[in-house]
Amino acid sequence: MDVLPPPGSYNGPVRQAIHHLHVPTGGRGLIDITAPIRQWVDAGNIALGLLTVFCRHTSASLLIQENADPDVCADLETYFETIAPEAPGRYRHDTEGLDDMPAHIRTALTQTQLSIPVERGKMVLGTWQGIYLFEHRQAGSRRDIVLHLIGE
Repeated sequence: MDVLPPPGSYNGPVRQAIHHLHVPTGGRGLIDITAPIRQWVDAGNIALGLLTVFCRHTSASLLIQENADPDVCADLETYFETIAPEAPGRYRHDTEGLDDMPAHIRTALTQTQLSIPVERGKMVLGTWQGIYLFEHRQAGSRRDIVLHLIGE
């Protein structure tokens, strides 16, 4: 078991960085965005800190999920189709089409922000964990994901 120094034993200056990750989507589905986030964090030269990942949209969200078996993503998509279906007349809000309100419901049930610890300059994710952008609209879009890293 690795034992880290006690809190407060790091005395370096607190630094922070921000970056916008633009992710094109091809429509509804989960997109693994772990690699570009990892690359940015690795280049950040912050040994100990906290990464915030924020999705600036109301019809897309973020998940930390298993990245080993693609069936997990497929099953999640199927599940969300059953709890927030596109159904004519079901929702009042349909300004942008039948998928408009279901997309908002799916976002409300997931997350638009993730907090991930950074230790020894690396994101602290589990072996089978990946960071996903969950696009809830049928049409493709360009999503803006804001990365904020603070630490020392």
